[in-house]
Amino acid sequence: MSPFPRAALCPVPEEPAPDPNPHPAPYPKRRSGNRLALSLTLPGDPRSPAIARAVVTAALRAHGLASYTWPAAQIASELVAVNATLTPQKDLYLSLRHRDDALRLLVWDQHPDHAGPGSAELCAQRRRRALWLLTAVVDDWGGEWGVCRALAPHRGHKSWVVMPR
Repeated sequence: MSPFPRAALCPVPEEPAPDPNPHPAPYPKRRSGNRLALSLTLPGDPRSPAIARAVVTAALRAHGLASYTWPAAQIASELVAVNATLTPQKDLYLSLRHRDDALRLLVWDQHPDHAGPGSAELCAQRRRRALWLLTAVVDDWGGEWGVCRALAPHRGHKSWVVMPR
């Protein structure tokens, strides 16, 4: 016999519990896909691109932005992989945002400054060349991307991508 005979035998449903907070929430509920903001720090390690891919995929699906899943996961893993290669053993910062009907990804690395302008330009060329797959994905999906130096007081570079809806 059930330890709750009334629940098992009585056809009358129990009254619902009163609302513990009868006052409306002070903030409106967010719609799915609205104002996604995710930031995380990853080590400059060969395993970090897989982590970035998994986190970005989970966040987009949870926010109802599944249409971005494949390109954004590919973009995040490419950015993290290249930046981890250029700056091994240094932390990387990954940011994922969805606002104004566009998805924005940013990876900030701690790549040191170069002594001469020739070596800085060579490093920039190598970075752009290493991001050939990212370039193909972003171009195919109608987005844009770029690399810039981090603003003071930070050091390093910021690689960013904007993907329209």
